[in-house]
Amino acid sequence: MYIKFITLIKNNIILAVITTLIVLIVNKNSYSTETIKNEAYYYDTLAENWINIFPDGNRNAAGPKFFKYLIDQDLSFDDFVEFNKRYCPVSGSLIAPGSEPAFISMNEVDSDNKVCGDMYRCCWPCVCDSMKYAKAMEISHKFQGIEEKFTVMTIDNPCGKEEFPLEVNRDYFCIGEKMNLDQVFVVDQKMIIGLLHKPTSCNSSDLLAINNNPVVGQQCKIRNSTKEEELISGMGDIFIKLSK
Repeated sequence: MYIKFITLIKNNIILAVITTLIVLIVNKNSYSTETIKNEAYYYDTLAENWINIFPDGNRNAAGPKFFKYLIDQDLSFDDFVEFNKRYCPVSGSLIAPGSEPAFISMNEVDSDNKVCGDMYRCCWPCVCDSMKYAKAMEISHKFQGIEEKFTVMTIDNPCGKEEFPLEVNRDYFCIGEKMNLDQVFVVDQKMIIGLLHKPTSCNSSDLLAINNNPVVGQQCKIRNSTKEEELISGMGDIFIKLSK
């Protein structure tokens, strides 16, 4: 009887250990799945919905289409921010998980202030173009009933331009000379092209770091002083014609 009792205790201990190990393994796998989702879920979701966002497949300079699509979804603010890391506001290209942002400065709308922050982009020329031709604006919006403030990148209404770039689907942006509010998101007559992440008012250290950066500082100085007709990298003069 005593031996049976000891055996029963041992079996229960073994069972408890096995159960604990199973729980740990399941939790570890769940954590790994969540990590993968954090890195790839937002990219994959946008890729899967590509045809809904761009029915004709033309995403040239169509960051505003991504932004409008996302802000119309019933997203939490955190998800909204993460989705906005997965496309380039200037080119409209998708951005792969794990891509590092560029730290940039932008002029603020209707102000002499400069706003610094992170920009997720597909290539370095898009950084230069956004710094020269886009402006920052703080706006607010409700996400699942909670109002949040965030900073966006904007351009002026492009719809009255005589030289609207032929590479861009004009119907995505415009109805006549007015912006198409069903296709793009507009605040104070400014078209929003994307999100500026982790925004802050630029200080001298921020500007020095940007100016000394080999890409954002040095290469962008060269690009932004080059004549439009000579630009052959990135979106070339497509976004510039759209935004200037």
